[in-house]
Amino acid sequence: MKAVLMPETGGPEVLSLQEVTAPELQAPHQLKIALKAAGVNPVDTKLRSRGVFLPNGLPAVLGCDGAGVVLEIGKDVQRFKPGDEVWFCSGGLGGPLGNYAQITLVDEAACCLKPSTLSFEQAAAGPLVLITAWEALFDRARLSEGQTVLVHAGAGGVGHVAIQLAKSIGARVLTTVSSPDKVRFVKALGVDEAILYPEIDFVTAVNDLTKGRGADVVFDTVGPEVFKQSIPAVAHYGDLVTLLDPGLDVNWKEARNRNLRIAFTLMLTPMLRELPEARAHHGAILQRCAELVAAGRLRIEVARSLPLAQAAEAHRLIEAGHTLGKLVLTH
Repeated sequence: MKAVLMPETGGPEVLSLQEVTAPELQAPHQLKIALKAAGVNPVDTKLRSRGVFLPNGLPAVLGCDGAGVVLEIGKDVQRFKPGDEVWFCSGGLGGPLGNYAQITLVDEAACCLKPSTLSFEQAAAGPLVLITAWEALFDRARLSEGQTVLVHAGAGGVGHVAIQLAKSIGARVLTTVSSPDKVRFVKALGVDEAILYPEIDFVTAVNDLTKGRGADVVFDTVGPEVFKQSIPAVAHYGDLVTLLDPGLDVNWKEARNRNLRIAFTLMLTPMLRELPEARAHHGAILQRCAELVAAGRLRIEVARSLPLAQAAEAHRLIEAGHTLGKLVLTH
């Protein structure tokens, strides 16, 4: 089979399409899947430039997100059969099992049947960002109907699905974006207020829009500076959730005075720490999202699809930023 190999850390040029041996089933609960598409995520570019998570993980096949067709099943698989179309987030953290490839192996607990209304490209773009947004909003922040949430970078991969998930439960959704085009994009997703942050201070805007109360939940998808700036935009007794390390120089005084709950979301933890129950929870989240897709309440935006051989170009586009939605590699 063909796969994009990463033999060493470096720039996008270290990625190349090569012929490799196809993997064979290794465990009774595994599925062997013919991949049709793979999502490209910022974590892929970080692993390429900084190094993979798993020890002795080079050469590596990157790509956590995948969608494809089941070829074979392990003897204890209960929920799938050959020919099923599936989507999942699994692998891609080091070693040979990633989704920038034609075939991979996935534990059935991490898989879900692909919604019939989604193309393979759309399905491959979804799992990592959907699970990340779901865990941040509902598992960590406990967002509920009628609350106000601020989603940073609402036009991005995580942000654009976070907006829709929050709206699906009846929350009021505010978001930050960087351009008028992105304002139009997030408005089409149902956002209540889009804050053009290069022109407007988002803390002032959020407090104005909430009559000085602040947002019940703030979801930081950007990084340390945005995290620190967000503290005075959170309502007293509210939740501030981040995907990234806020750094060592956070002044926690205002967060403490507001009695904020601070939470972290790293959806890769179940793979990194081998937590089977948490991986099963990810599969359950995908099933819930599949139901929203089927009901027409959730869409996944694919900004661009590229062939597998152009994985390096996909990484260049990710690192340049400014995309609406997700990038996908097709097999």
